[in-house]
Amino acid sequence: MPPATAVRRRPRRRARSKSFRYTIDASVFVNAFNPHERGHAESLQILAVIEERGDPIIVPSLLVAEIASAVARASDDTIGALRYANATAALPHLTLVSLTPVTAGRAAELAATYRLRGADAVYLEVARRYATTLISRDDEQLKRASGVAVCQTPEAALSDR
Repeated sequence: MPPATAVRRRPRRRARSKSFRYTIDASVFVNAFNPHERGHAESLQILAVIEERGDPIIVPSLLVAEIASAVARASDDTIGALRYANATAALPHLTLVSLTPVTAGRAAELAATYRLRGADAVYLEVARRYATTLISRDDEQLKRASGVAVCQTPEAALSDR
């Protein structure tokens, strides 16, 4: 029998690092794809860090079309653009959110209120709805949406990690 003064201690659990949740704008995925663009290395790095940690990525299904469009237009490579867009959609920790009438309506309100382009407002609505950090390369989206959700560049997101 242990002495009366002995205190039973639970085994220490390893401190788990904080998990983050993200909504990542197509601008970051496209920037990560093109090594000739300014900020490419940081966009690629934040995507790699998020993937390595298994942090959830929650994005509108619109992401797939936006990636395919931007990559095909920049590279003139339809097959490569579709491969990259589909590979992105298949990432294991990525969830695609459908654009429902309710989501579209809320995105429209955000677009009108904050003077955002429609697609940018859709990403913002997803970030707002799922309480994620929105990572983007779009200056207007970053500045105008900061009152609705946490909005960061890939560089800022990396410094928070």
